[in-house]
Amino acid sequence: MKLPITAIVLTFNEEKNIEACLNSIINHVEKVVIVDSGSSDATLQILASYKVKLYTHQFENYALQRNWAFSNTEIDTEWILNMDADHRATPQLIAELREKFDNKILAETNGFMVSRKTIFMDKWIKHGGHYPTYHAVMFRKDKGHCEQKNYDQHFVIEGKTEILKGDIIDIITDSLLNFTIRHNKWSALEAEEAVNETKFDGNFINPNKNGNPMERRRYMKLKYYSYPIFLRVFIYFFVRYILKKGFLDGKEGLIFHFLQGFWFRFLVDAKIYELQKNNATK
Repeated sequence: MKLPITAIVLTFNEEKNIEACLNSIINHVEKVVIVDSGSSDATLQILASYKVKLYTHQFENYALQRNWAFSNTEIDTEWILNMDADHRATPQLIAELREKFDNKILAETNGFMVSRKTIFMDKWIKHGGHYPTYHAVMFRKDKGHCEQKNYDQHFVIEGKTEILKGDIIDIITDSLLNFTIRHNKWSALEAEEAVNETKFDGNFINPNKNGNPMERRRYMKLKYYSYPIFLRVFIYFFVRYILKKGFLDGKEGLIFHFLQGFWFRFLVDAKIYELQKNNATK
C-alpha cells in the first residue's frame, strides 16, 4: 500500500539524477508532483516514462518555487514530502514512514525532520559535524512553507515536529566545476543577506541555542557571524576539520571540507568586505 504522501520534486536539467530520485519514492508514495523550470536536456523525456504530475513554472528562487508548488499544484494527500532531483529516499526512511503511518501519527505532530546523508565524489561525508544535519522536509498540507531567503533556506513548520532516523541521500554535485560555480553564486547571496542582516520572525527558522536541530544550527550560524571577519573562517575550518574529525573522511573529505568549509566561507567574507567597502564610499 502506498503512503498518503505527495512528493514534490523540483527539476531543471536533471537527466543525470531524476531517475534515481524517482525510483526511490515512486512505488511508495501516493503521488509525485514535478515542478520543472524549463529543462532543455532529457529530463522531460525521462519523466514521460513515469506516472507523475508535471508542472512548468519559471524559476526565480528556491523559496518562491517551493511555495508556488504548495499553492498551485494538485495535492490530494494530507502529507507533503519535499525532495530535490539529487535526493534519494533511503529504504530505512521509507520503512520508518510506513511504521509511523501504520501506528497513526499523533494529531499534534505537523512535520518530520530528516537528516541528509551527503555524498561527495562517491564518498559519504560522515565527519566534520556534517552528519547528521536535519531538515524539515515533510509536513502536513498547509502547515509548512519555505522561508523567503536567497540562500540556505529551510522549511518552517507550524506546530510540533518529530525527528526520523532514516536519511535522505544528497548527491551534492556531479563535478567540481559545477560545485564551485554554484558556491560562487551562493557566496554572493549569503554575503548580501549577512550585510543586510536578515530579521528572523515567525516566517523563518528562529535561532535558538536550546531549540530543535535546525534552530540550533541557525543559532550557531549567527554566532559564527559574531566573530571577526576572515578570522572566523580559519577558526571554523580548524573546528570542522580537526576538532570534529573531518580528516577521517579521507581525500574526498579533504576536498569537500576545504572547499565548502574554508574556500566558500572565505569567499563569503571577501564579498561581505567588498560590499561594506562599496557602501562606505557611497
